[in-house]
Amino acid sequence: MGGEMTKKQRKLLGPTCVAISAAALGACVAKGPATEFQFVEATVEDVQNAVRAGDMSCVDIVQGYLRRIEAYDKSTGLNAIIFTNPDAIRKAAQLDERIAAGDDVGPLFCVPVLLKDNFDTSDMPTSGGSIALKNSTPPDDAFMVRKLREADAIIIAKTNMAEWAFSPRQTISSSYGTTANAYDLDRVPAGSSGGTASATAASFGVLGMGSDTGNSIRGPSSHLALFGIRSTIGLTSRDGVIPLMFDRDIAGPMTRTVTDGAKAFNVLAGYDPADFYTGAGRNRREEDYTRFLDRDALRGKRIGVLRALVNTDDADPAVTKVFEQALVDLEKSGAEIVDNFAFSSFNTHVDAGYWCSRFRYDMAQYLASLGDNAPITDVVQVLETGQYSPYIKERLEYYADLPSDTHPKDGDPPCPDYAEHEGRQAFLTDTIRAMDDAGVDAIVYPSWTNAPAHLDNAIEEYLGDNSQLVAPATGMPAVTVPMGYTYDHLPAGLQILGRPYSEGMLIGLAYAYEQATLHRHPPDGFPELVTE
Repeated sequence: MGGEMTKKQRKLLGPTCVAISAAALGACVAKGPATEFQFVEATVEDVQNAVRAGDMSCVDIVQGYLRRIEAYDKSTGLNAIIFTNPDAIRKAAQLDERIAAGDDVGPLFCVPVLLKDNFDTSDMPTSGGSIALKNSTPPDDAFMVRKLREADAIIIAKTNMAEWAFSPRQTISSSYGTTANAYDLDRVPAGSSGGTASATAASFGVLGMGSDTGNSIRGPSSHLALFGIRSTIGLTSRDGVIPLMFDRDIAGPMTRTVTDGAKAFNVLAGYDPADFYTGAGRNRREEDYTRFLDRDALRGKRIGVLRALVNTDDADPAVTKVFEQALVDLEKSGAEIVDNFAFSSFNTHVDAGYWCSRFRYDMAQYLASLGDNAPITDVVQVLETGQYSPYIKERLEYYADLPSDTHPKDGDPPCPDYAEHEGRQAFLTDTIRAMDDAGVDAIVYPSWTNAPAHLDNAIEEYLGDNSQLVAPATGMPAVTVPMGYTYDHLPAGLQILGRPYSEGMLIGLAYAYEQATLHRHPPDGFPELVTE
């Protein structure tokens, strides 16, 4: 069947079979319009089962999510999506043709991905939340983007982020504006991956991708009732992700279920010669992270409660109450709760921070990777052009006083890379030793001890961001999983921290807790669309 569709065919098919090839259209006409598939909260399995069964084509799936974005993102004021992928439908149609021909397809086939705007894409701009890079299209894909495409996932849209990933508090960019929290449009989604978090929570796609220097996967995931994972430093590549601090940056998935997170992590984790940090993690990844998805994974595990990050002076009692119930639920699921987990040097390490001011240097390396088409060659050039949001001016001015061409290890004072940083390695050693002494398998605490701040008071209400305090400095892996809601509707997250390369166990613990509690529910205001 070729040529233009007749009016009768268009009426029969509705909007689900538009702009696809003749071969794929034939299959679409044969089955007629799809009406049963539920886009809200759909999982990887839901999508792939529907496509395999012939209930939906991949084009149907992609167009369904594009319609949701068009219907809800700007009209509600969510503003999570910066643009959709103009090639997504064509990619879906090609996949339909391959499936119809009986060709092998990848493990994430037809899964619509929402990609944070700091992941390089060779076919779309990547701005890092800065108007200075708004029209910058990188020469190639980030490592993780390439892996997603090889797995036959479909990049459906890019999401808004805090400018240059500077803010854990909120998601405001000079390129695309302010993103709200899908559970309360007057609240922040945290930063810097707030666009991915709100878009994923509102079911604008199935899989979200974010990055986390101190908070930015786990914090927004906590505020949007998602599962988010920050891997061990060295297990996952950062190549092609616009850096904030390369010695702390991690990229990874943000999903509505732990199962989907594990499936994504299978594709994303692993050695990349373009990221020398991954040399340490070479051959340390699990063959299959989904094998840890066990409802009984908590049984017999000893879980330490890091009270230093629970009962703080500024903790919101509503969050503390939800956390205390999480401990009860963990114990009901077979875990042994070790309360209080502590060690003498903890506060010393936390107070030290071990942060390196290397953003200008790392950005110079990234901008050089863009080649001759780079809009700028030094990030502080935006101070001269005015291409920045007012809230980041002070920080840009701070970086302007630091060199762009000197590696931090050669700076004054010197700041070595993670593996050579004595303070960070001591924090790691002390934490593992304390876990060994207490015989605990993992440590838990609230991802945030406070509810999401109001959009109009985001800086003043920025309290309780626990994600900054242990994992980034030590390089240890941590996940966050929904642990309930405060004030009837505001999500809270349970953070689980483990030893290096224990991602499989952490996924298992999060899954067992998720299945025992089933806390997650979709936000109001983004229901299924009615297809006429």
